[in-house]
Amino acid sequence: MKAQHSAPCVEEAEEVVKELRALLAKAGITLPSLGLDPVSLAREAPCPLVDLGRCSVGTARRIAATMAAAAR
Repeated sequence: MKAQHSAPCVEEAEEVVKELRALLAKAGITLPSLGLDPVSLAREAPCPLVDLGRCSVGTARRIAATMAAAAR
């Protein structure tokens, strides 16, 4: 049963990464390291974490500005 549960978790996580990448691109933001955390995929029944990765200060500022604008 765990293996059946893990496939939907991985698929959902992959879809979220794809959606997030597209939305960030619309805002002119690229996170090259955006993806699924490989360590969280190594479990017997993976329930992956989304790894946003590292980014430059400029990219972090664009993310903060985008989030601030969306919060208004």
